[in-house]
Amino acid sequence: MNHSTLSPSFNNNPKVPLDFNTLHTIPDSHEWNKSTVVDDPNTIEPIPIIDLTDPNAASLIRHACEKWGVILIINHGVPMDIVKQLELQTYELFSLPSERKACALRSEGSLFGYGLHRVAPFFPKLLWSEGFTMLGSPMEHAQKLWPHQPDQRTNFCTIMEEYQKEMKKLSGKLMELMLESLGLTSEDVEWFKPKTGLDRAQSMLQLNSYPTCPDPDRAMGLAPHTDSSILTILHQSISGGLQIHEDGIGWIPVDAVPGSLVVNVGDFLHILSNGLYKSPYHRAVVKNTHHRISVAFFYVPPSDVKNGPLMKLIDDDHPALYNSVTWAEYLQNKSYLDIKPKQVT
Repeated sequence: MNHSTLSPSFNNNPKVPLDFNTLHTIPDSHEWNKSTVVDDPNTIEPIPIIDLTDPNAASLIRHACEKWGVILIINHGVPMDIVKQLELQTYELFSLPSERKACALRSEGSLFGYGLHRVAPFFPKLLWSEGFTMLGSPMEHAQKLWPHQPDQRTNFCTIMEEYQKEMKKLSGKLMELMLESLGLTSEDVEWFKPKTGLDRAQSMLQLNSYPTCPDPDRAMGLAPHTDSSILTILHQSISGGLQIHEDGIGWIPVDAVPGSLVVNVGDFLHILSNGLYKSPYHRAVVKNTHHRISVAFFYVPPSDVKNGPLMKLIDDDHPALYNSVTWAEYLQNKSYLDIKPKQVT
């Protein structure tokens, strides 16, 4: 893919995703030129699977975050019955007729509700996917999705709220391990002090749907990008679909391992670590055999707090690589075509 052909000013995307179930060919609007996945994954080091109960978890996380920027975690404490219900409710949502899903379309300027992925307007080709984003209870949208099925909308909202609570708890645990892996503590981040109840981080939950595609080699589920979060926790259905880009190797699949969750470093952890931890360039591919889903939880800093490289990681030999910036400023200025945040110039 030639990055020079992509323009972040492109804004002609329709607000409502296509009804993919009615398509038997790839329309020109959705046709991508994709580089192939690495031919033989056995020739590369596998993405690490880290047991969070391992006493060496912090050091294992450091190695993985420096090399890959992504890990698979097991024994993470999230009840798998909640994860299974999350999958079922996500499939239930995206199986609704297109006209019903459109009733919960995001309003102008809103992040929440049904529609295209937030990175979609930054690319000249459309994505073979649809999404639903929420913060806390999605009841306002659920009432539009299931106006005559109160039990269904209650079940949907209950599961989504329970999963978000589990993710927020896990994010705090992971943040502590990430800081420990850098030789730091929660006291080194002003807004992150979970033991005293002062964790001011924000979060969002994004449900992703990748419908069956007639020609997956010419379509893209989610375009290449980095996440603007501190970290992202992803559940992907067992068929997988996430890929990360490794210089000199190409696109590497991140398989879905039963019972695991995927954690990837976001741009703000890359900044906080002064570039030590990689914010991986990643994408999602589609399948011609089945409809797959994923659920991403974004753990982000307070929107109004300046964040830069942490002071204890800076010295004469390791000068600050990035200016301090708030999350709100960063979102306004970020180009999704950049693999990493802009360095200090």
